[in-house]
Amino acid sequence: MSMQALFPVMEHFYTIQGEGFYTGNAAYFIRLGGCDVGCVWCDVKESWDASIHPQVSIETMVDWVKQSGSPLCVITGGEPAMYDLTDLVNALHNEGIKVNIETSGAYEIKGDYDWICLSPKKFKFPILSSLFKANEFKVVVFHPSDIQWAESFKKDLNESCLLYFQPEWSKSEQNLPLIINYVKAHAEWQISLQTHKYMNIP
Repeated sequence: MSMQALFPVMEHFYTIQGEGFYTGNAAYFIRLGGCDVGCVWCDVKESWDASIHPQVSIETMVDWVKQSGSPLCVITGGEPAMYDLTDLVNALHNEGIKVNIETSGAYEIKGDYDWICLSPKKFKFPILSSLFKANEFKVVVFHPSDIQWAESFKKDLNESCLLYFQPEWSKSEQNLPLIINYVKAHAEWQISLQTHKYMNIP
């Protein structure tokens, strides 16, 4: 791959990270098109079909982030780990920009990321190598059974990986009390809320 490589970009924007460890930090988001994980509750289903999104060069994406002044770029999707993003990550690093990825872990993660947020999905399980690389393990709780399902992956994570439960937005009212009680009894877990939705920002 070279700097001439093109990737399908659904959208890109400068905002505040609303979830997980980097909550509250300014971040430039690049959402890549293409995903075969197929979460029923996905709020960006239009990202699934890569062919409907424009192909964008690494140089252009780096320029977006530079012009925003953001010290941090978050690459999300879709499922960004479907692609080898090594050259994009290196190009952003060359400009002094930190790079995070948000992935389901269903694919091998290629690229020297500063932070890997792995959010596993029941529709396509994460692979072992990606689980071990994760800095942050964030499980979206759509159904109460997701809590115990999340526990089944802990043995495959590295010891420093941070653990988060995040209530799925539409089911938050019923699941958040369960999550609160669970975290109080299992303090190695933390709670992530979609704070960007409360702030009404992307």
